[in-house]
Amino acid sequence: MKYKNIPDMFFQTVRYHSSEKPAFLYKSDGKYNELTYGELQDRVEKLAIGLLELGFHKGDRIGLVSENRIEWIIVSFAINLIGAIDVPLFPILSAKQEEEIFTDCEVSAVIVSNQFQLSKIMQFKDNVTSIRHVIVMNDDYDTNELYVKSLKELEERGGLIKNEQTRHEHLLLKSAAIQPHDLLTLIYTSGTTGKPKGVMLTHHNILSNIEAVLESIGDLSQDIQLSYLPLCHTYERTGGFLALFSCGALIALAESVETVATNILEVKPTMMTTVPKLLETVKKKIFLSMEKESKSKQFIFRNSVEIGKRKVLNDQAASVNPIVNLQYKVADTLVFSKIRAKLGGRMTKFISGGAPISEDVEIFFNSCGIRVIQGYGLTEASPIVANNTMKETEIGTVGKPLENLELRIAEDGEILVRGPSIMKGYWNDLNATSQAIDNEGWLYTGDIGEFTIKGNLKITDRKKDIFVSSGGKNIAPQAIENLLSQSRYIDHCVLIGDNREFISALITPNFEQLKDLAVELGVEYNNVTELIANNKIIAHIKKDIDFYQSDLSKFERVRKFQLLSEAFTVNGGELSPKMSIKRHVVENKYSYLIEMMYEK
Repeated sequence: MKYKNIPDMFFQTVRYHSSEKPAFLYKSDGKYNELTYGELQDRVEKLAIGLLELGFHKGDRIGLVSENRIEWIIVSFAINLIGAIDVPLFPILSAKQEEEIFTDCEVSAVIVSNQFQLSKIMQFKDNVTSIRHVIVMNDDYDTNELYVKSLKELEERGGLIKNEQTRHEHLLLKSAAIQPHDLLTLIYTSGTTGKPKGVMLTHHNILSNIEAVLESIGDLSQDIQLSYLPLCHTYERTGGFLALFSCGALIALAESVETVATNILEVKPTMMTTVPKLLETVKKKIFLSMEKESKSKQFIFRNSVEIGKRKVLNDQAASVNPIVNLQYKVADTLVFSKIRAKLGGRMTKFISGGAPISEDVEIFFNSCGIRVIQGYGLTEASPIVANNTMKETEIGTVGKPLENLELRIAEDGEILVRGPSIMKGYWNDLNATSQAIDNEGWLYTGDIGEFTIKGNLKITDRKKDIFVSSGGKNIAPQAIENLLSQSRYIDHCVLIGDNREFISALITPNFEQLKDLAVELGVEYNNVTELIANNKIIAHIKKDIDFYQSDLSKFERVRKFQLLSEAFTVNGGELSPKMSIKRHVVENKYSYLIEMMYEK
């Protein structure tokens, strides 16, 4: 290993680069500002000293609840430097969900971004007795509680040690005591039961993944990355942040998902780590905008897209067609160069993960001269398992496994992975750990796959029931289904959402309760079909669903649902003899209703 731990990587990286060279770009006061390597080191070291002065030690768990911002970067490095363990959460989680997680891992403190996040912590702070401090990144918070402090206050406290060298040497000693297999972070991810499980990732786990990814992808030191995916997710943290920082790439932080289109034009990045949803949206907007153009421009566009597709498929097959190549040069001048200009003009690659990407989208961007590098991974593997590269890409696959990983396909088709980036286990959950990792160290991914003739991995199915939305969010359906089924009006609830933009549901009502409700609301009907289609009935059930899902995160909530006129039965095939729902049977049987819920 090149580095002993993450602090070692941090110190070597800032030492290698000029203190005046920008390491990050971040938006402030309406414009992008630079944070140089020298400024980064100064702020990280001051904050690390401030945390030590506040009484934090190696092994302490510190929660981090914040949107992407430059302070997230500084805080994570500072926590790493003192050997503490960060516990980053999605800022959209509810107070109840945060309480469960912070109780489970007994955090000593929570660092939040603003007043809104602070208010959530204060709702349950007294219930989590391990929390001693709450630290706020913004200065304009409203509370007189002594346990609440500002990030600025901690940095100033660390700055009381005026001699920079003294400060630096003290932290070098602290970081030297951090062993490679010490925990770096706890990433909470939902299991099939929906109960959050803390994935224990060590310094060695993350560093081994970074080294293997950079070896596979190639030199990224001259790249400019626009980062918009949540840093609290291990995909962006490893691939879009730490790996790029370690090789000296410039990382620009997008203001939000909503501002990505604007930020691309401001930053003019050369690459982005992304999920398919963004690429799908961009492609859709391009095609919709062409519908407003003249017939001649539409013809040129459609023809260029077709030529581009032929060129991409020829390149993949190592087939040279001089006529297509010549046609492509014209298409590039007329169409594709203009698309690249709208993406800043310097974009060379999208590294896509988190969910499958359609081949049409992948081929389209490759046609535009922007390589889509699709990969595969999971949090428990730190997270990257396999990826295509700039030199070698097979459309529809996730590429070859990383060099330092072993990968095999079990008899039932499940993908098993073994190697240095595999998690240490689940926090306080030996049973779940033993189910995920066998005695020989093989991680059971829950995904079904196969190898192509070229040796690339192709994901063919999902063994586990966890959904991955098109935005890359992991969603455990069973827990939500059980929650909604508490409603008196719901008999069975089947969630739909894998590789979808939002969660929908197929619901078999409790017909007796539904009939009583009809009487209560004064609804007249001739049959069950009329009953379930009545707007008053639908509105009332929606209100009930919203009540039960109020503590869920936004991306976990059911946005649309369809009431079914028949109950699920064993004879009908929807239920197993054990009365569990056969999800694939239900989805196939009611596929037409599912598609109706996703029509625009």
